[in-house]
Amino acid sequence: MKINYQICSKCIMDTSDPNITFNDSGQCDYCVNYENNIATVLSSANSHAHLMKLAHSIKSENKNNDFDCIIGLSGGLDSSYTAHVAKEIMGLRPLLFHVDAGWNTHRAVANIEKLVDGLDLDLYTEVINWNEMKDLQRSFFYSQIPDQDLPQDAAFFSALYKFAHENKIKYVITGSNHSTECCREPEEWGGYLGIDKILFKDIHTRFGARDLDSFPLIDILEYKIKYQALLGMKVVKPLDLISFDKLKAEEELSKLYGWEKFQHKHHESRFTRFFEDFWLPQKFGFEKRRAHFSSLISTGQMDREDAIARISTSECTQDFLKLEMEFVADKLDFSLDEFTEIFNGTNKTFRDYKNKRWLIKLAANGMRTLGLEKRLFR
Repeated sequence: MKINYQICSKCIMDTSDPNITFNDSGQCDYCVNYENNIATVLSSANSHAHLMKLAHSIKSENKNNDFDCIIGLSGGLDSSYTAHVAKEIMGLRPLLFHVDAGWNTHRAVANIEKLVDGLDLDLYTEVINWNEMKDLQRSFFYSQIPDQDLPQDAAFFSALYKFAHENKIKYVITGSNHSTECCREPEEWGGYLGIDKILFKDIHTRFGARDLDSFPLIDILEYKIKYQALLGMKVVKPLDLISFDKLKAEEELSKLYGWEKFQHKHHESRFTRFFEDFWLPQKFGFEKRRAHFSSLISTGQMDREDAIARISTSECTQDFLKLEMEFVADKLDFSLDEFTEIFNGTNKTFRDYKNKRWLIKLAANGMRTLGLEKRLFR
């Protein structure tokens, strides 16, 4: 059914989210949710005393262990600044953990090395079996769904939680935060609610060519219920306990460690950059930057006019993206003609495959009811 186009009067979320709603002032439900559920939490949580109380608790529980906690490090801003906060402000002894899924940019690798040296911390890198990673990503492209970053996300988070569990590291420190991520992209934009083993299995069974013997895959309900609720693993988000400003954090990391910023969020992964800058907007018409910029608008870090101007053009030139399409096709063993045929094929969604989205959504709504999750999930 064709709907009339509308864009929020405060941020830049629009009716490319088919379930978006607007109030009488033209503000979208993301902005209303921010004002009602997130703004007060951010202002009240910004407490050095609260942060240091958390740090003391973590250190006290782990004084006889080699590490206080583990931090997944990608080389991007959020995880890099989290490592800085954990070591230099909280005084923790974190183990830095990196998952190499085959798509690191040179800048991401350099940033990781600079932080490891500058913070004098240990780094463990888990390299995903490339043939299995490739087969899973090929399967997802054949599936024609917009959620093309799910295989990478599954590798990152599953490997991290599995390693932490096996090595009895109780605290997982994450760069997830409300300051730059208060507006979560809807599931129609490739924002599926978590790692769903049923969805992965159905897609890979239909389109895969080899077994995933070593690929780490932990279902979202497994690490929420088994690891966290039953085994006591704690996921901590220190960036929600400080005044986290994107530009200031980039400048601080650059000054202290020689860290280099990226053109945009998630550009530390060459695949995610291609997926979010080319594949998703040009094949499906979805711009994750709308959610990214709207988060910054809500938290006072970006002007709406600047966001509208910036989203009117790609972060990368079309010539560059054309070369990237050739690179991704070749790396995944697609001919350019075959990859182009997939690009021009009929779009589908996760609903075309077996999944347990209803159960994951039920759990997400339960977390919102309990106040454990403030963002809109849909």
